[in-house]
Amino acid sequence: MKIRFLGAHNCETQNARLISLLIDDVLAIDAGSLTSSLSLEAQQKIKAILLTHQHYDHVRDIPTLAMNLFLGGAATTLYSIPAVFDVLGKHLLNDEIYPDFRQKPADKPTISFSLIEPHKVETIAGYSVLAVPVEHGVPTVGYQIVSPDGKTIFYTGDTGPGLAECWRHVSPQLLITEVTASDKYSEWVAGGGHLTPSLLKQELAEFKEVRGYLPRVVVVHMSPYLEKDIAAEVAALSKDLGTSVTLAHEGMEISL
Repeated sequence: MKIRFLGAHNCETQNARLISLLIDDVLAIDAGSLTSSLSLEAQQKIKAILLTHQHYDHVRDIPTLAMNLFLGGAATTLYSIPAVFDVLGKHLLNDEIYPDFRQKPADKPTISFSLIEPHKVETIAGYSVLAVPVEHGVPTVGYQIVSPDGKTIFYTGDTGPGLAECWRHVSPQLLITEVTASDKYSEWVAGGGHLTPSLLKQELAEFKEVRGYLPRVVVVHMSPYLEKDIAAEVAALSKDLGTSVTLAHEGMEISL
């Protein structure tokens, strides 16, 4: 399993893109930077997209990806929970601010929506996918993805403290989770359903208590403005916990 970090941040700059992951070139998770970081040929290969929630930095490139797929005669399926599709249908794919590619072309729509049920394993693009609810300001699910050869990752999406129940359902070799801000902002971000390094440390301690081990951890969704402080604090928590916890960056690849 090859995981590419197309975008690793919650805001965009010249060197930072919005959150989006790509597995083995065919399965995307979140869509903040699918078109801004992939060639037309690479976009045509995406068979399915898992969306964690409705926030802009996670869905932004859906309309422009749809246009490129439409012009190339390709199609893809979006998987998520009802709240996400409600927002996409009303605000992004509605023939008002951008074409509704769920209807174009009429005989073979470019974009299809497929509801995913939390805690129920589904086979998507050849992978076993389990959606697990996490703690965020709007309905949100993380995804455990198991490749045909048994490699396993879990991506929390955006989440705040309180993941003990979530940890009971997953057992990844690689955990991809968020740290939005540095510890200075812990009270503020926790109220909005996000993590800082100290809050993540608590959640990882809970993971070890529940699962009996700690996986490799990669952090995403950093605010570019706070990234230097986040990096220093994440390095300290990695040392304290005795496990690998590192920040992702655009273009980073991990092979399991």
